[in-house]
Amino acid sequence: MTGTREALDTAPTLDSRRRNIVFVTIVLGMLMAALDQTIVATTLPTIVADLGSAGHMAWLVTAYMLTEAVATVLAGKFGDLFGRKLVFQLSAVIFIAGSVLAGFAQDMLTLIIARGIQGVGGGGLMVTAMALIADVIPLRQRGKYQGAMGAVFGVTTVLGPTLGGLFTDHASWRWCFYVNVPIAVVMIALAAKTIPTVRPASRPVVDYLGIALVALGVAGLILGLEWGGSEYAWGSPMIIGLFAGSVVLLAAFVLVETRVPEPMLPMGLFRNRVFTVCSILSFIVGFTMLGAMTYLPTYLQYVDGVSATESGLRTLPMVLGLLVTSIISGNIVSTTGRYKPFPIAGAAVMALGLYLMSTMGRDTGIWLESLYMLIFGLGIGLSMQVLTIVVQNTVPYAQLGTATSGVTFFRTVGSAFGTAVFGTLYTGKLDPALAAALAGTGIPPEVAQSPAALRALPDEVSAPIVEAYTAAIDSVFRWVVPVALVGFVVAWFLREIPLRDSTRARATELGEGFSMPDSADRVDQLEHAIAQVLRREQRKKTGPPGPSVRVLTGGTVPETLVWAIGAVHLRTRVRGGATLTGIAEDHMVPVGVLEPVYREASQAGFVAIEGDSLRLTDSGAQQAAVFRRVWRVWLDGKLEDWTFDDPADRALLDPALDKIAGDLLDEQSSRPAFAPLTR
Repeated sequence: MTGTREALDTAPTLDSRRRNIVFVTIVLGMLMAALDQTIVATTLPTIVADLGSAGHMAWLVTAYMLTEAVATVLAGKFGDLFGRKLVFQLSAVIFIAGSVLAGFAQDMLTLIIARGIQGVGGGGLMVTAMALIADVIPLRQRGKYQGAMGAVFGVTTVLGPTLGGLFTDHASWRWCFYVNVPIAVVMIALAAKTIPTVRPASRPVVDYLGIALVALGVAGLILGLEWGGSEYAWGSPMIIGLFAGSVVLLAAFVLVETRVPEPMLPMGLFRNRVFTVCSILSFIVGFTMLGAMTYLPTYLQYVDGVSATESGLRTLPMVLGLLVTSIISGNIVSTTGRYKPFPIAGAAVMALGLYLMSTMGRDTGIWLESLYMLIFGLGIGLSMQVLTIVVQNTVPYAQLGTATSGVTFFRTVGSAFGTAVFGTLYTGKLDPALAAALAGTGIPPEVAQSPAALRALPDEVSAPIVEAYTAAIDSVFRWVVPVALVGFVVAWFLREIPLRDSTRARATELGEGFSMPDSADRVDQLEHAIAQVLRREQRKKTGPPGPSVRVLTGGTVPETLVWAIGAVHLRTRVRGGATLTGIAEDHMVPVGVLEPVYREASQAGFVAIEGDSLRLTDSGAQQAAVFRRVWRVWLDGKLEDWTFDDPADRALLDPALDKIAGDLLDEQSSRPAFAPLTR
């Protein structure tokens, strides 16, 4: 997951209208990918009723999460190799293909394959969406856009089940997939027209072998867990072979990661106790959250006899609890810098919520069920919010992007494992209980698998069948309680280190709370941190953050000349040369308005005028360098709580900050409001 963006081809400066269109385009990609993580939760019983194969139900979620986890790694690398715009568009095409195939699927195997294809496209969309934000949105404004993107991801993820229920009840479960097609087509067209092409100058090395080994190893473990006790006996050669093969593949993965130049997951990260603890906790949170979100609607439809839409609405207390504690814990962490109590309390509350949900039955009232789900959601929200930012706070700069994507990777893999284990426990308990309930009744299994058909049966006939579903799902929740308790124990080993100011600024982002896939590029991560600092500075005072003109020049250069120097510097860097006409067009003012400014700049010796062409003199170039150094000092002051024990790490950070200082200077020079004459 190592990535660098030490140099980029410069993206053109976008006006606010085009910038907003680009943002909407990127949001559409994020929305579709996040939605399809959870939209199938309320459709599963109906899909089983239509296609059969109840034992494979969990794979509709697992296939998506597993391929998404691998795709987020590959897409980040391919974006650096071929350009993020191209990868974003190709990911959308793959997502469309998976959606169409899922909508037309006539059997469970085809639908599972389609979900896997969707996961490849969804993973690519999510990780390139965040990278594109870094490419096209100025750093001063990036914080609010990243915050909005995180909110879209979080809200869409948790509302997916309700939307899936609406489609299922009022159209067909197939429309959960068909609806993606027109949205993706519009998104691809908008991307082609509006998103600029920005290609990194560096050519990263892709750890293909490491990615293949971990993907095959994890897939083998999940297959073994899914098939064990249902398709094959636990002691059968197939299951033993899958587990043994997975162990060998994962051992080979560890060996490869210690030898390749740019490993997907550097093993040295695990020497950092904070990273190790947060990775385990992230896995456990993903395991419990998505597993519960997948099977709660199934419980509500089979046991309580509600519709798909109502089952989605009935899970909203869990969503509410999750959102409330994510926001509250994020704000407390941001204010106090203390984070250790939250994962400890979160794991304990999750375990309590799982236990309470395992006691639910036909006689449990709606308000009590809602309370149990609310408690479970409160625990998830307390646990999720701090894991990524805590890791970012402790790893060296060189490993900033890798560690961030590593924690997210473990959360996604945990979601895949959780759904698979929930499915194994569910099938193992349900199959014999359902067979016993149906024995001698003459009711075909197809009726028992359909919530609508089950609701149509007389109570005395349906009661044993409903009890079979109750016992199966309650058993699942009960067996997962120890997993949450393991998280409670592990959380006590989390070392609390004072949070950097830049890290605190990220704690309130909703996307952080949901472990949104993010760029594995350390420069992107550094810019993200600085963007949040700039956003917080802007909230504290009116006007843009950063050093004032007086600070830039020591009061020796008039404001108009500071702007004039900066505008020439910016256009020369972006376009290779500056003209009076070009600068006037950039700022939408008549050339005659700027002529006196540049005559004054020429008389002061800062700018040389040759016809319409403008060029910085040595004195002007020195002034621009001074402005840039002032910005760098300002950045150093905002990041003064970053520690660098390794000189090599500092050597990587310095050029990155120099580049960011130059970008901030150019952004300052691109604002018309910075020049009084253009107001």
